[in-house]
Amino acid sequence: MTESAGSGRDAEAVSRFVESFAAQLVEAGLARMPARVFAALLSSDEGSMTSAELGEQLRISPAAVSGAVRYLAQQHMVSREREPGSRRERYRVHGDQWYEALTNRETVLKRWEGALREGVTSLGADTPAGRRMAETLAFFEFVEVEIVKMMERWRVHRERTFGPE
Repeated sequence: MTESAGSGRDAEAVSRFVESFAAQLVEAGLARMPARVFAALLSSDEGSMTSAELGEQLRISPAAVSGAVRYLAQQHMVSREREPGSRRERYRVHGDQWYEALTNRETVLKRWEGALREGVTSLGADTPAGRRMAETLAFFEFVEVEIVKMMERWRVHRERTFGPE
């Protein structure tokens, strides 16, 4: 447990938190290895670690780290950064990662809405399946509008609670 040893934190307590939070993320639908990597990054004081540091802390292979980071980057939950003057990458979680991850779902919602519109047309708006599709479409359209409003409220709340960025 590289970081916790140098920061005065209890390495075992950090490890227990990482595994506990990762288990919660897995229960919510995230794959196990990305959940563990994300929890480790989130719990690091710097908010970033190298592949070697993640592998050492989590006792996993470089390939496992690479696969987990690739998935997390695709989900906008972490970013990759080059260490200055080195070929090594650091993987970073940002304070606004939840905001980014949620707002980047807009593209997915738009695709689902397009598919659902097509479904309503294909199935027929007057059929039971078409009505079910239309209700699902209406739900996603509603969620999309509410997410935009909620994110604006979050920005105001975050600034009030934590100060300007």
